Amino acid sequence: MTTTQNASGVTPDSTPLTAKTETAANKVFFGLSATAASFILVTLAAVATFLLVEAWPALTDTSGEVAAKISWIRPDDGQSLLELAGFLVFGTVLISAIALLIATPLSVGIALFISHYAPRKLAQTLGYLIDLLAAIPSVVYGLWGAIVVIPVLQPFYEWLTTYLGWIPLFAPAEDGTISSTGRVAMSAGIVLAIMIIPIITAVTREVFLQTPKLHEEAALAMGATRWEMVRMAVFPFGRSGMIGATMLGLGRALGETMAVYMILSVGLSYSWGILNASSHNTIASFIAGQFPEANTQGVSALIALGLALFVITLLVNMLARWIVSRRAEFSGAN
Repeated sequence: MTTTQNASGVTPDSTPLTAKTETAANKVFFGLSATAASFILVTLAAVATFLLVEAWPALTDTSGEVAAKISWIRPDDGQSLLELAGFLVFGTVLISAIALLIATPLSVGIALFISHYAPRKLAQTLGYLIDLLAAIPSVVYGLWGAIVVIPVLQPFYEWLTTYLGWIPLFAPAEDGTISSTGRVAMSAGIVLAIMIIPIITAVTREVFLQTPKLHEEAALAMGATRWEMVRMAVFPFGRSGMIGATMLGLGRALGETMAVYMILSVGLSYSWGILNASSHNTIASFIAGQFPEANTQGVSALIALGLALFVITLLVNMLARWIVSRRAEFSGAN
């Protein structure tokens, strides 16, 4: 018995071979994509579980036994592990905020110049140089910051102490000299700003380049200047991308270790009322400096500090996602 075929070569009671192939390919691609997405979730959960389990002895210590055995980890004998964590969180946020305040406007300006103002050859050269900054090891940045930045900026720090000494960060020391707090914190913030500029610039530049040409041409056709076109068309379109790029840079600044460790090796001195410590640091650089000499209790305490940094980074990214989603909803409503 023969089976008849229609003009397309497909039997009436069968599915086209191409459709079967596409369905199988779609299933395979969906499986691979779902596996990749699940891998991210599993990795995040594994890291969080590891930090929580390893830090549990330090987190649940109510007798002070762990704190007594890790006196080497504390700035002085009068501070507990919780107080130390507070100082480190404060230092981490302070230095990262300084870096972000310096890097964000510079990165947006560089990205805007490359995408809408510079000639093509100059834009390609600048883009290559910006990307090259990201390839420099953090140890090199640390050496440069400790050996070059601090001595070169000494007159600037003197000016800050003289005219902005009423700000606690730039207040002079008890003997009237320049406070090491402002000097070292500003130096670390400047170096971190240079380190995160490539990240923020690269993402922001790509977002600016995705601005619909029709929007830009329409603004120019209505008589807008180049800056007005950028303000009315480019910035609204790329606002969420700029926020995301800034949060990526902030994540890099929060987790940077070696560069900050080398700059902060002299320590930071604080005398801000209740904030009174003989030395200060960021969480990442403090862990890097203390981990080789840590005992069992010390490792648990250091991992607890790592858990605090993990939570800070998670909250920052959640805040960024919330801001971006609110911006998208607001734009859609309009």
